[in-house]
Amino acid sequence: MNQGRLWTVVNPTVGLPLLLGGVATMAFLVHFAVLQNTTWVSAFMNGKVVAAAAAPAAPAAPAKK
Repeated sequence: MNQGRLWTVVNPTVGLPLLLGGVATMAFLVHFAVLQNTTWVSAFMNGKVVAAAAAPAAPAAPAKK
């Protein structure tokens, strides 16, 4: 373990729940932000079919002289 000496400062019974709780909190916040800032994710999660957006047409190649 790279940071093994950390457990001489913080007891594992305190540090591990704090670490795992922080990871769970960040995951929740990221998922919440995605659901709030996009329209298609919430529609997808509710089972609605979303039509794929058409890809922009490629520009025509210039004519050779």
